[in-house]
Amino acid sequence: EVQLVESGGGLVQAGGSLRLSCAASGFTFDDYSIGWFRQAPGKEREGVSCISSNDGSTYYADSVKGRFTISSDNAKNTVYLQMNSLKPEDTALYYCAADPVPLRSCSGYRYLEVWGQGTLVTVSS
Repeated sequence: EVQLVESGGGLVQAGGSLRLSCAASGFTFDDYSIGWFRQAPGKEREGVSCISSNDGSTYYADSVKGRFTISSDNAKNTVYLQMNSLKPEDTALYYCAADPVPLRSCSGYRYLEVWGQGTLVTVSS
């Protein structure tokens, strides 16, 4: 069974940092693109960042470029999202998601369809 479990969310002051983790199981981790989405109250879900399994390319939403970094540890089957210089507008429920088909680009976040349960990030001003 494919499973994604997020952790690392919490409450942080503006300007602070958090590192989210997404632990994957049930599939060959490094063959599948994985990314992060977020959804703030009253807003649509948006793609934040992803890492493509076909060529290792990374993608970021404009709102997080220069502040967030996605990385993966294949030995641990875990993808991380390092979030620095956090802003109150980064407050959201953060989800990781995986592509169920191997070796595709995650550009546009369109194939990331297998979801975790989410972890809440709250940034206070």
